[in-house]
Amino acid sequence: MSGATGTSSANPAGAWTGRGAAVPTRVVLLRHGQSPLSVERRYSGRGNPELTELGRSQAAAAAKAVAERYPEAAAVISSPLARAFTTAGAVGTALGLPVEVDDGFIETDFGTWEGLTFREAAAQDPDVHAAWLSDPTLAPPQGESFADVERRVVAALDGLLARFAGSTVVLVSHVTPIKTVLQHALQAGPSMLFRLHLDLACLSVVDFWSDGGASVRLVNETSYLP
Repeated sequence: MSGATGTSSANPAGAWTGRGAAVPTRVVLLRHGQSPLSVERRYSGRGNPELTELGRSQAAAAAKAVAERYPEAAAVISSPLARAFTTAGAVGTALGLPVEVDDGFIETDFGTWEGLTFREAAAQDPDVHAAWLSDPTLAPPQGESFADVERRVVAALDGLLARFAGSTVVLVSHVTPIKTVLQHALQAGPSMLFRLHLDLACLSVVDFWSDGGASVRLVNETSYLP
């Protein structure tokens, strides 16, 4: 939803549900910038490539946008992997905040498919790869299932919401954890993981309410990128 800016002040988020007087916890989700494996469209999980030159430019542009739109942010949380941590560092500098690492938001472990293209992984393990595309409980060889990712991401998210209740938090992570947060907020089925596209260095925003509700305000915003 490029260019979306959320609900106007005349109709604040949650008003129609009776939550108008409540203050949600806003999670600003930022995907990391480009890495060498992104360029070649390879499975990039626990491998730890740094950002490319373009990726650093994307991180800087995203950081500027985040600081302009969410100057009230109370914290910057990052996956431990270099491509996310470097992106988060740009955001932290723009906001004047330190970066906190949370291992719960690390990318999926793709096991023996790490560094392979889609076609290479499909050729290496055709039956497993085909089944994996529709079964979130199935893991790549020596890897991690999307169901396992969901458990750890939701646990990490619950901790974040408890710590920063009523505040705005910037979370810099990877495509699968970010999709998982959006899936959880929407109470959507696992097919969402395979049908939602998220660009590099994109922004998505979710408001989480203390009664367990959520409002997804923005998905895959990239208008600020060079």
